[in-house]
Amino acid sequence: MNVAIARERLEQPQPSANHTELHPELSHAHVRFIGIGKTYDGRQGPVEALKGIDLAIQRGEIFGIIGRSGAGKSSLIRTINRLEQPSSGRILIDQVDIAGFNEDQLVALRRKIGMIFQHFNLMSAKTVWQNVELPLKVAGVPKLQREQKVRELLELVGLQDKHTAYPAQLSGGQKQRVGIARALVHDPAILLCDEATSALDPETTQSILGLLREINQRLGLTIILITHEMAVIRDICHRVVVLEQGRVVEQGQVWQVFGDPQHEVSKTLLAPLQDTLPEALQGRITAQPLSAQSSVILRLRFTGGQEPDLGALFSALGGQVRLLHGGVEHIQGHALGQLLLSVTSTSLGADELRKRAKQWAQHVEVVGYGI
Repeated sequence: MNVAIARERLEQPQPSANHTELHPELSHAHVRFIGIGKTYDGRQGPVEALKGIDLAIQRGEIFGIIGRSGAGKSSLIRTINRLEQPSSGRILIDQVDIAGFNEDQLVALRRKIGMIFQHFNLMSAKTVWQNVELPLKVAGVPKLQREQKVRELLELVGLQDKHTAYPAQLSGGQKQRVGIARALVHDPAILLCDEATSALDPETTQSILGLLREINQRLGLTIILITHEMAVIRDICHRVVVLEQGRVVEQGQVWQVFGDPQHEVSKTLLAPLQDTLPEALQGRITAQPLSAQSSVILRLRFTGGQEPDLGALFSALGGQVRLLHGGVEHIQGHALGQLLLSVTSTSLGADELRKRAKQWAQHVEVVGYGI
């Protein structure tokens, strides 16, 4: 198979032997992993980095891969462009199995898959323009076409006034924008992001995520990113998979995983984003009421329903209701978060208050009594 034929097969979906009418989304997936395993030779014997990974990533979505250090994130994402060769299993891109691709076919494949990195990987002796232009020169693209493409991409990433600058003269966010422009020079269908925001401060991270979101919407790219930052997943991804020791331990819509994580690893990764009880409040809560005037402390957790009607909630609880701590945010149109409420001056007992609160929250517990 020559390069032209390989490119045509990548751009036009082919029928798959694994087609199943029960799960049509698998047959139309942009990227599909089937039983992917990866084993490295270690000093003390073989090391399994990936174990039986099965995933389907849809065309045009932003898909997040998260896990602790050593979970297998980088190994998995690098099998998509064959920077890593799987030890077992299959990878289908547009229903084409890329396992047997030769060097010419891999060149065509990698031109349809852009990649950006944590540490930018720019050439320090070349200007912004030259860094973006280089892949086009290597591919033999004529000069006028190169100039037009570089100009368009620098405008897209907001660096048209920095084309003569060198990497040392740029901020971290600007360097990453150069990396993004360079990754888009061959009009890829897939963009891989390997910890692309980990070296950036929070404000710059938000600007890069905004740019990636714009690129996804304007160009229709499938974006696959790996990160150890749950906040990145929350802010940009449609779906997420959680890896642990080379295995998939949880996956789903971002709002579902964030709202009600099932696996301990997911809960641990989400812990920094969860509201915890402030120490000042902990000292004011007892396990049993100390007097008839003690308030009931309720914790309400919202895991994906509609935004709560606080007025109706407070009215149903009766008495005096105070918000002690917490908040509710929206992810993909779903309300997520928790509220810690103090209810006093009511004839209702703790169990009745909890039952009434469950009309508005998915999970309600009595955490104690206020002093």
